[in-house]
Amino acid sequence: MLKIERIQTGVIQENCYLIYNETNLLIIDPGAEAEKIAALIEKTGKKPIAILLTHTHYDHIGAVEELRHQYTIPVYVSPLEQEWLSNPVLNLSGLGRHNDIADIIVQPAEVEFEMTDYNLGGMSFTVVPTPGHSIGSVSFVFDDFVVTGDALFKESIGRTDLHTGDMQQLLHSIKTYLFTLPDEFPAYSGHGDATTIEHEKKTNPFFN
Repeated sequence: MLKIERIQTGVIQENCYLIYNETNLLIIDPGAEAEKIAALIEKTGKKPIAILLTHTHYDHIGAVEELRHQYTIPVYVSPLEQEWLSNPVLNLSGLGRHNDIADIIVQPAEVEFEMTDYNLGGMSFTVVPTPGHSIGSVSFVFDDFVVTGDALFKESIGRTDLHTGDMQQLLHSIKTYLFTLPDEFPAYSGHGDATTIEHEKKTNPFFN
């Protein structure tokens, strides 16, 4: 069974996740504080094999360069947001939202996701499109949980007032690709606490 650990990073407490089996480890959305993330990786004793990005807003990619070079591992991203990695305006780091955030420029990802099944280091998951917060947002469906990025939060959804955001598209994404998962599935989002699919179906104000 896979294990998942959350690390809250950066000024707006973005959730980076480490997912690992007996040997290997995936890093999802390393937003900031690379040293903090690396310290927990070392504590697990597992081998990092890839960085997976749900989307490319600055608070999800700030530690990508340091970690990809420290561990010599590839980065995976939606092709729709590949160019956002190196564009501070598109990844929102260059809009002056936080005075202590420098422009973030990440080199191109080695792999562009297809919406299909993957097996990396013995860890199987499916990449599903969940746009609406941003055009290239994806979620990762593992055997018994899902990582939703900034699509679905506990009793909320991602904001849709940013570049390429679309409220109706986001609601459709969640209904189509997340609410069709088993009710008992934990959902791990890009900010805040974990929830379950059942809880969101019953209580999320955007769907009730």
